[in-house]
Amino acid sequence: MTIQTFEAPSQGIIYRRAYEGQDKERVGNVSLQPIADRKTAVVLGAGGFIGSHLVKHLKKEGYWVRGVDLKLPEFAPTAADDFWIGDLRSYSFCQTVVEPFINEIYQLAADMGGAGYIFTGENDADVMHNSATINLNVADCALKAGVMRIFYSSSACIYPEYNQLDPQNPKCSEESAYPAAPDSEYGWEKLFSERMFLAYHRNHGMQVRIARFHNIFGPEGTWTGGKEKAPAAMCRKVAETPDGGTIEMWGDGEQTRSFLYIDECVEGVLRLMRSDFTGPVNIGSEEMVTINQLVEIVSKVAGKTIHIKHIPGPLGVRGRKSDNKLIQEKLNWAPDFALAKGIELTYPWIENLVKQKQLVAANTN
Repeated sequence: MTIQTFEAPSQGIIYRRAYEGQDKERVGNVSLQPIADRKTAVVLGAGGFIGSHLVKHLKKEGYWVRGVDLKLPEFAPTAADDFWIGDLRSYSFCQTVVEPFINEIYQLAADMGGAGYIFTGENDADVMHNSATINLNVADCALKAGVMRIFYSSSACIYPEYNQLDPQNPKCSEESAYPAAPDSEYGWEKLFSERMFLAYHRNHGMQVRIARFHNIFGPEGTWTGGKEKAPAAMCRKVAETPDGGTIEMWGDGEQTRSFLYIDECVEGVLRLMRSDFTGPVNIGSEEMVTINQLVEIVSKVAGKTIHIKHIPGPLGVRGRKSDNKLIQEKLNWAPDFALAKGIELTYPWIENLVKQKQLVAANTN
């Protein structure tokens, strides 16, 4: 099996794993011979953190998987059988990759990032325009292609700010989303797209499944550059800092969050897709920590003593953690992987990247 590169005018580049032997039957862009009697899925956002892990899990279960994104995964080769690089804001490109032979769509593509990207206000127009355009295209192209089973990744950022002012008692149960008052335009767009996919479910019979992700982390996620989430950012800062050193943190560090390890996120997505529950439903951890405590956990894993200098910066809501009563009721399952165990798996990966970066810098000086 080899990687072949194909030019597709106006649609970017296709990276396809080519099967040995002759293709005897083709529909659209894909031979049906190697995917006969197999479930097929397209993962939109497959070059990103969650999407690339989802592709791996689907492949392990025997799926034929198409990946679509603006880029290939950054930290590991894609496991997809068929990978298209292109812009899902283009309706024609979206039509090209959402073909009738696909059984399931996993829509994770979005313009997003960490607090430094979402909460400054500087990227609001792009976040809303880009993500809404993608979701509108995906829903319509799926309907026209007759692909009627679709997962949509929403976010805990849809929850009202007024329910998340007390860092020790945030309210993020699914029904509490209304009256709506997200604290970011990212959250407003996610809420709009939830309602749009639910409208396609009601009006067209589309089998939609919607999950609200709560701070997913793990290896192969963004770890630097401004779009990283808090666990990756703190792992990077601790890895860059010598024992006894000091890192900077936005705010007083008493803001609270829950963080979910990537494997449980993917398991939750697949369990939801195979259920008869539409959602929306939280996929997150109920283990809540302050950001100061998060640094303590990372420092312990690193075997370092780390001091914190608190500085002004974008914070988001004061408190947030997943409420898992509904997912336990509907799926008879809820995440239970400890944060510390997830950090134990994530920190060495980030530490290795930090060391590689420092080595390159030393060699260039």
